Amino acid sequence: MDDLRIGVIGVGNIGTAHARCLYDGKIKGAILSAVCDISKDRVDYCKDAFDNTDVFTSYKDLIDSHTVDAVIVAVPHPLHSKISIYALKNGVHVLTEKPIDVSVKRALELNKVAEQSGKVFSVMFNQRTMPIFKKAREIVKSGELGELKRSVWIITNWYRTQSYYNSSDWRATYKGEGGGVLLNQAPHNLDLWQWICGMPIEITSFCDVAKYHGIEVEDDVTVFARYENGATGSFITSTGEYPGTNRLEISGDLGKIVLENGMIKWWKLKQSVSENIKTSQKSFDRIDFDYFEFEFENNENPHRDIIQNFVNAIICGEELISKGTDGILELSISNAAYLSSWTKRSVRLPFDTQLFEDLLSEHIQNSNTTTSTKRNTTVDYSDRWLTQW
Repeated sequence: MDDLRIGVIGVGNIGTAHARCLYDGKIKGAILSAVCDISKDRVDYCKDAFDNTDVFTSYKDLIDSHTVDAVIVAVPHPLHSKISIYALKNGVHVLTEKPIDVSVKRALELNKVAEQSGKVFSVMFNQRTMPIFKKAREIVKSGELGELKRSVWIITNWYRTQSYYNSSDWRATYKGEGGGVLLNQAPHNLDLWQWICGMPIEITSFCDVAKYHGIEVEDDVTVFARYENGATGSFITSTGEYPGTNRLEISGDLGKIVLENGMIKWWKLKQSVSENIKTSQKSFDRIDFDYFEFEFENNENPHRDIIQNFVNAIICGEELISKGTDGILELSISNAAYLSSWTKRSVRLPFDTQLFEDLLSEHIQNSNTTTSTKRNTTVDYSDRWLTQW
């Protein structure tokens, strides 16, 4: 069959990298057939950079042109559902950037449309392709850690300057982005947290606004989670610490694993803690364990792998690495964290999505935007999008 024709909607930093990847023929069975952006600078850039590629300033015009079979949506977060729904309703497959949207209510509507359309719908959770996280998930899901007791993820190496936040008019505003570090930097980690450890049933959080930067959204967050079996979890993230930390510790009845510096350290107990507590005759007992270390290199092409998987799913039915429905899970944790912080109470999942929508709307109404500067013209995937330790 002919190569799958893919359009890229939104040609900023990451959208440009996606377009270049397709244009350079790095995705088997697919070509870049069209691009779209509302910025004149980006349109002019695309006309020079991508020969024989249609350039549009309206996503509807691109989709209605019938020049694409699929699109990659790489626009500001609040537009993800709107554009994806239009594409799906018009018979076009969709791969959207993370997060799937800014609210679970919109994400649920999007997935309903996707299901009815019969088209392939995926979300760019490219960190799922990293060997270290795949191995951690394998250990947990295999039951070799036993029943989980606690998880702690400190992910504070997202350091950003004020210049970064001033680089685009949509950044760090409720109107343009829908939130701060939880919506921009942390979605990959929130997704991996639930992908490895499962979904919590209750969230309590503290989202500190403008703690380190002159912005209107949060740049420092602490989330506390409780799970169905009584296990607890914490997730700490910030864009105002340097040097930061990226460390995930997961404890279970049969030991624990620690992910840090590109390595998994695994303490595998020879007796469960629960059994030892009940049967040991020693007041201060020690449990024998086997110790393992696994070192991992980054997957150098995580975005490319997700796009290739998306194309393969369309062409030959390959199972998606990150289904569109998975986007609701990560976003549910994020929305619950905001809701908890705004209402100053714990939030049970599933939560009142309309209440979240109403409170977000209030924040958007009071939102400001900054003066936009010219966007970067990144033409390839850079180290900034790889797992940083």
